[in-house]
Amino acid sequence: MCCICFRQCLPVPMFSRNDFSIWSVLKNSIGKELSKITMPVVFNEPLSFLQRIVEYMEYAHLLKIASEQSDPVHRMQYLCAFAVSALASNWDRLGKPFNPLLGETYELERNDYRVICEQVSHHPPISAFHADSEDFIFHGSIHPKLKFWGKSVEIQPKGTVTVELPKWGEAYTWSNVNCCVHNIIVGKLWIEQYGTMEIVNAVTGHKAVLTFKPAGWFSKDLHRVEGFIMDKNRKKLHFLYGKWTEFIRCTDIASYEEYYKENAHKFRSSDSKGPSSNSDSPVHTPKKVLAKLNSLKVGFKSQNTLTEVDDDVPPPGCEDGAEGGDIPKCDSTYSIDIPNSATLWEATPRPANASEFYQFTLFAMSLNEMEPGMEKKLCPTDCRLRPDIRKLENGDLDGAAAEKNRLEEKQRDARKSRKGKKGQEWKPRWFCQGTNPYTGQEDWLYTGGYWDRNFGADPQIF
Repeated sequence: MCCICFRQCLPVPMFSRNDFSIWSVLKNSIGKELSKITMPVVFNEPLSFLQRIVEYMEYAHLLKIASEQSDPVHRMQYLCAFAVSALASNWDRLGKPFNPLLGETYELERNDYRVICEQVSHHPPISAFHADSEDFIFHGSIHPKLKFWGKSVEIQPKGTVTVELPKWGEAYTWSNVNCCVHNIIVGKLWIEQYGTMEIVNAVTGHKAVLTFKPAGWFSKDLHRVEGFIMDKNRKKLHFLYGKWTEFIRCTDIASYEEYYKENAHKFRSSDSKGPSSNSDSPVHTPKKVLAKLNSLKVGFKSQNTLTEVDDDVPPPGCEDGAEGGDIPKCDSTYSIDIPNSATLWEATPRPANASEFYQFTLFAMSLNEMEPGMEKKLCPTDCRLRPDIRKLENGDLDGAAAEKNRLEEKQRDARKSRKGKKGQEWKPRWFCQGTNPYTGQEDWLYTGGYWDRNFGADPQIF
């Protein structure tokens, strides 16, 4: 969606993080109660995690296109494009969104859709959302889990998302793949998405299986995504390929197989042992270093608080494959370009000034914008009204840090006051726990009523 009618930049450029490092926070916390240490606000970007969730909607037009297709396979193609496009804004976004307060909300209305989000749980942190339009309903809940692996941070976006196409009586469900931030200790920070995404049409039985390949698997071609659309009998119907940062294309199986015969080397890992064979991987971090890290019991909980390290072996996507802390180089000769392919999605170029403004897309630039008259109609829990986010956006780093600390203390005090008091338990206002009818799994479902704007008493979470 074009953002030409919205702002093209933030009020002030971001602070330089050159004098700060995440590792400096961790190593200086030895002997302290790490479960209560929060990351400095300089590592934040001026958005709440609820607003980051709404970045799913940057390419919502793909869902409209999907609903217009008469062939269920073509509908699946555009659902795949939408699922991949939702991750594109993550590239180079190394700032951490603000952790939502319990009861915090966010709304967004655009010409073609509207979406409401709510922080429905604080321990564990769970964010629920519901978007609707004439053509689709998109809903789900995200329970982000973060793990510290010594040189990398892994983000697991636990939870299932669902797209319903009412015109066809269909529903598509999937879970997002993991993300890894590399070079926490030394080198240039960079991120990648990795893992397998299965998009299932619960009605027709069609399924798409997409593999997001980490650099360690195929370091010649970064950000790569590829997979197949299959019918209910698992017969391959189409091949999808591209880069989650740039584009997704689709071709027929015959064209794929013919191309594969001549270019098999482009589809194979250069090392059959996989990324764990890389000598610079955290798996091969010296035992003394790992012991030191584990003795600190440092990791990440939700998006702000440090907690214990997982004792598991890091997954392939979180193994730092670049030597010397560099970002892996991409060799375009290994890129795939199959004849008879159709482009389903291309990423909108970021503005020229993106590096000054947290690498935001134009869509992201608009998410915290306070449009004329908006303050009077917003729910009082909307994160546009959060003073810490607003102060960071306006360049007041000290003020943002002070407000962030005040809000966190206020939230802790409110939780203590409710503890043990019958009937005082926190209840989400716009969502309730229930069963997703398409997956049969527990989910957070929208209860309705938000857009009537009868918000009731202000819980004064800010």
